[in-house]
Amino acid sequence: MNRTIDPVILASELVQCVSITPEDGGAICLLESVLRDAGFRCERADRNGIANLFARWDGPENGRTIGFNGHTDVVPPGDPSSWKHDPFGGKIREGLLWGRGATDMKSAVAAFVSAAIEFVQASPEAGSIAIAITSDEEGPARDGTLAILDFMERRGEKMDACIVGEPTSREKFGDTVKIGRRGAMTAEFVAKGVQGHSAYPEKARNPLPAMACLAARLSSMALDEGSDFFDPSTLALTSIDTNNAAKNVIPESCRCTANIRFNDRHSSTSLQELLDAEMRHVAKGSGIAFSKSVEVSGESFIVPPGPLARMVANAVDAETGIMPEFSTSGGTSDARFIKNVCPVVEFGMVGKTMHQVDECASVEEIYLLQATYARILSEFFN
Repeated sequence: MNRTIDPVILASELVQCVSITPEDGGAICLLESVLRDAGFRCERADRNGIANLFARWDGPENGRTIGFNGHTDVVPPGDPSSWKHDPFGGKIREGLLWGRGATDMKSAVAAFVSAAIEFVQASPEAGSIAIAITSDEEGPARDGTLAILDFMERRGEKMDACIVGEPTSREKFGDTVKIGRRGAMTAEFVAKGVQGHSAYPEKARNPLPAMACLAARLSSMALDEGSDFFDPSTLALTSIDTNNAAKNVIPESCRCTANIRFNDRHSSTSLQELLDAEMRHVAKGSGIAFSKSVEVSGESFIVPPGPLARMVANAVDAETGIMPEFSTSGGTSDARFIKNVCPVVEFGMVGKTMHQVDECASVEEIYLLQATYARILSEFFN
């Protein structure tokens, strides 16, 4: 049965789902119902309590398959009283959809679901469409898109290309398509000394000066000057702490945290070797013992501009009159997992208000995004 799905109404309904990561809040069930009613084969790929949906329109056997990937989980809204509108109200006011996730990225999910349904109703035999949606992207991301990809591998499900609906546009809708992302890692350093009375520093071994020295060396490092597709890598100190409330006690230990966003001139392994060298240098000069732990969110990756990126860029240009720039800026996304399976690019809303109070998305741009995804589908199968 033919059924038109208005992407703005669907996006509003998704915003009303209180899906603070890793909770689903009913968003996955809503999408499953919409897609199943439209004739998509829907299966859950839940893992460790995380709700994941894999939906597929089966076209001709041995035909091509394009995928869409997105997430319905959102970051916490903070104090609701600080919002102009209820962060989970999904209100449409002043030409904007208001609420947590409107930009990142429930509007894009609604847009590609709407575009996919519209396309298969008009051209049911054109090809296959796979839709992968998770509620674990804003969190650890261990049981979200990775779980869906594992499910697909077990079932022999393939994608020839994939679009991730992250909010890629910077200033104006359509100005940016992401073809890669920087790697991300967090390193925590611990300096261990000997606690003592601040009036008798000679009887203690203060870890703070050594940690201050290490922090200064780390923050002043120029990791690189960038590469062909990436800006320079960055290291930002995010915390220095002794957990010491006493003003007259030299602490036993001190912790320092650094977050690194790195390009394709590095790997997490090579950066850890660099950090270890800095740590050893300061330890040798200060006599303070150091240790380090590292959490890697993802390695840097690049999908060099090829047929998929050019097709997406041309579709954006046709709908908006803007030829987008190819970029690798921003944080991590689930494209870092999908690139191991097939070519992937990211394209979505303007990201100015994502994760902010009064997050919102332009109604006009939601419709433009749906039209752009529809054009991508048409071009892919033609």
